[in-house]
Amino acid sequence: MEQYRTRSPHDGPRRGTPPPAHLPPQARRPPDGAERGPSHQSAPPRAPRVRPSQPPAPARRGLPGPRLTGLGGGLFCALAMYLLGWLDLLLFDASLTGYGVLFLPVCVLTALWVRGGDLLTAPVVVPIAFGVGLFPLTDGGAGPLARLMGLFTGLATQATWLYGGTLIAGVIVLVRRVRWVRERRRRAATDLGATPGRNPR
Repeated sequence: MEQYRTRSPHDGPRRGTPPPAHLPPQARRPPDGAERGPSHQSAPPRAPRVRPSQPPAPARRGLPGPRLTGLGGGLFCALAMYLLGWLDLLLFDASLTGYGVLFLPVCVLTALWVRGGDLLTAPVVVPIAFGVGLFPLTDGGAGPLARLMGLFTGLATQATWLYGGTLIAGVIVLVRRVRWVRERRRRAATDLGATPGRNPR
């Protein structure tokens, strides 16, 4: 005898039938094969935004850059010390101590304003400029020989200022020389890496 199969009321709804109306819309499961709404479709990828490049910041203005050649640095230092010698004669009555104090900033400026390729000339020209500036301070009333003797006397008595200014110029030149060599090597490495078809050794 054929028996019919009864369905329990606790069983879930059959497949393909819509869910009861009392369920919220989020819990309703669409039947198989039904198309999903446009909210489930993936949005097209957005193109990345390209930010406009910002212009480089303007360089800060400070002391004049090193633009003097070796000859120009020597002329600048000698002329400055010669004028400062006359100024010391007029204001300080030929004070050699005041002249030595004025010699130090001239050494610093000479070492800072000489260009990178002629840096080694700065410690050479500053002692010569020191002697040039002593000419207005020596007594030339007794003739050129007396002026020459006064020049050597001034160099001997003011050797502390002479060596101090030369040492300051040498230290500044040494620091600038190291930085200049490193900058040249870095630029050479950058240019070699940017050149196509060449491999750095």
